[in-house]
Amino acid sequence: MLKKLFFGFCLLMILVLVFSFGYCWYLSGQIEERFSGRRWAIPSTIYSDTTMLFPGKQVDPAALEKKLRKLGYQAKAKSPEKKGGYRFAGSGLEIYFKDLQLPEKNRRGFAAVLEIRKSRIRQIRRTDTDENLPLVELGPEVLMEFFGKERELRRVVSIDNIPGHLADAVVAAEDNRFYSHFGIDPVSILRAMYTNIRHFSIRQGGSTLTQQLAKNYFLTHERTFRRKFHELFITLAIEANYNKDEILEIYLNEIYLGQKGSASINGVGEAAYFYFGKKVENLTLAESALIAGIIKSPNLLSPYTHREECKGRRNQVLEAMHDLGFISEAQLEKAIDAPVSTAGFEKYRRQAPYFLDYVSRQLNELYSKDILSSMGFSIYTTLDTGVQAAAEKALENGLARLEKSIPALVRQDPAKKLQGAVVVIQPRTGNILAMAGGRNYAETQFNRVTRARRQPGSCFKPIAVSALLDRFKPSDLLSNQRTTYMVDGKPWTPENFGDIPGKRISVRDMIKYSCNRAAVDMVIRGGPEKVVAQAEKFDFSGPMQPYPSIALGSFEVTPLELARAYCAFAADGVQPFALSVRDVADEADNILVQRHMDINAVMSPAKAFLVTSMLQSVVTGGTASALGKMGVDFPLAGKTGTTNGYRDAWFIGYTPDFLALVWVGFDNGDPVMTTGSGAALPIFADLVKAMPGYVSGQPFTMPPGVVKKKVCRQTGQLAESMQCPEKYEEYFLETNQPEKTCQIHKPDNVLKRTFDGFSNIFR
Repeated sequence: MLKKLFFGFCLLMILVLVFSFGYCWYLSGQIEERFSGRRWAIPSTIYSDTTMLFPGKQVDPAALEKKLRKLGYQAKAKSPEKKGGYRFAGSGLEIYFKDLQLPEKNRRGFAAVLEIRKSRIRQIRRTDTDENLPLVELGPEVLMEFFGKERELRRVVSIDNIPGHLADAVVAAEDNRFYSHFGIDPVSILRAMYTNIRHFSIRQGGSTLTQQLAKNYFLTHERTFRRKFHELFITLAIEANYNKDEILEIYLNEIYLGQKGSASINGVGEAAYFYFGKKVENLTLAESALIAGIIKSPNLLSPYTHREECKGRRNQVLEAMHDLGFISEAQLEKAIDAPVSTAGFEKYRRQAPYFLDYVSRQLNELYSKDILSSMGFSIYTTLDTGVQAAAEKALENGLARLEKSIPALVRQDPAKKLQGAVVVIQPRTGNILAMAGGRNYAETQFNRVTRARRQPGSCFKPIAVSALLDRFKPSDLLSNQRTTYMVDGKPWTPENFGDIPGKRISVRDMIKYSCNRAAVDMVIRGGPEKVVAQAEKFDFSGPMQPYPSIALGSFEVTPLELARAYCAFAADGVQPFALSVRDVADEADNILVQRHMDINAVMSPAKAFLVTSMLQSVVTGGTASALGKMGVDFPLAGKTGTTNGYRDAWFIGYTPDFLALVWVGFDNGDPVMTTGSGAALPIFADLVKAMPGYVSGQPFTMPPGVVKKKVCRQTGQLAESMQCPEKYEEYFLETNQPEKTCQIHKPDNVLKRTFDGFSNIFR
């Protein structure tokens, strides 16, 4: 009987061993398949543009400090000695720049002094070499993460880049017999059982690092015998197929280490940035022990919320490292004395939501949502976060101010509120610096910059002028008389906004005062079909017909299309592609998508300059002259626009460095009860005063093919040096300049008129 029992027991053990071996072999295949493929889903990240600092650039010290804090820089009481520190002292900024790591661009951090006088950078000097630098870049800001279902943040690091004291700290804190057991540690299990029985509570666990990895990586957190059974065999399979360093590397990249808002921090690479703002290889001994210590309970031991508990746990880990011989007595004392100092962080929030929607739609044409939420791409955009903040604030304040001054504009229904849109572009590159598609993204996600189709009104007049500059000169006179035209068999009489005196008005003054009658006269005489042909070069998406009303912007465009068209005036006749994404790089910083500047020549530099010169008159003495009283005192070209029934209010202004468009209106077409100069112009003024870094004050330069001559204001012809009472200097195309001298004020005509006058007196 005993023999049979013994035989049966042996047979059972053999079967158990065979089953265990077979099951481990089966699990090994699954583990190998998982580990050999992509191990983790890493969210792709959208970044802003970098910030350029250079001598001559205007800066707002308060805005610059806010930027530094967003990038994880910390204010210091004395000159910074480590990367990421700064101090404003006297008339300058002492800063220790962080490393800059971008695709095809890497820069080691260094200490420098920025001399700032009267809100302008005068000099950038490296303190180690005393070298004066022409340019320094601040790194980009994180704008958005493409999270998957788990909402995990992770930076994968190789075991070769993990400092030895961090690996030792984790082993000391979580599994001090890691390198001596085979995944299951009977000694730790017995010790944990003894401790828990002695205290009549769960005080200690016996799980090894490999068991924790098996549980976190392959299993759910349910507490069942079946799960423990799977954990055991997965642990043995992992140990059988991978060496200890490989297991530790996977563990260190997988372990949960806290929360950043609704996103979880996973792995020591992400934790190093989250808690200390640095790469994992740059962690100190004390910082490594802190990270190892919070594995036990990341949210209850976080240095952000429970600093004293965190410090106590860190010191326990340091003492354990000393007991195991990982660190010396001197290292222990120095690390224990180190304060708990963190980088600080902002909870994840979506900045520039309308812009990010625009970028996301473009990316979704190239990649699926699953790829974007798992492949760890780095997406570098053109957005300037400072300009974006200025645009959002200017729009919010401007619309509120308008509602206060005109109470009839107030709507209680969020879907019917007064709306606006702002877009800021670099004219020569097409880089979108800022985009605000509405006053409140939470209330409406409709992006009016890219999707709203509105009539441009008088903002189309410069485009019409650009089409007819071979026929008309800026000094040519147009009719300002009330005229009725027959359009499709129906009478149509264009009217001016306000009183514009005189029967005739020059092309320049037509733009300056936005004279509707003169604009229609010009298009009728020059040919509406020529205007349509020119407009088609600007790639407006809507259809246009050669009707006289095209002079007044009667067809619909999107604000982004109109902004792109005006870029051509600022960029010597070249219209850029509106660029939002610079580069897309994979985890290894290899460029996957690189958008090169796409441009289209739509007119000559000479014609673009003539239009710009006329648009400068709008600002210096025309419908946008109020900008001077609003504190905008640098060279600027621009155009106001107002559509029939006051349904749309526009202003577009530009310099050689930037272009900004502002639109104000109701989505349903209700009147805004004021003009572009009343509604959009103040928003533009607030915006540009808040973005000094893009205001160089440089004038527009006259290109070849343009000449300047004095003309008579009354005739538009070359002025007689003495006789013409109103002379002014005007720009002309070399190929279309006045050749005749003023006939009214010729000396013989003046004498004749004088003689006739005396004859009438004595007659």
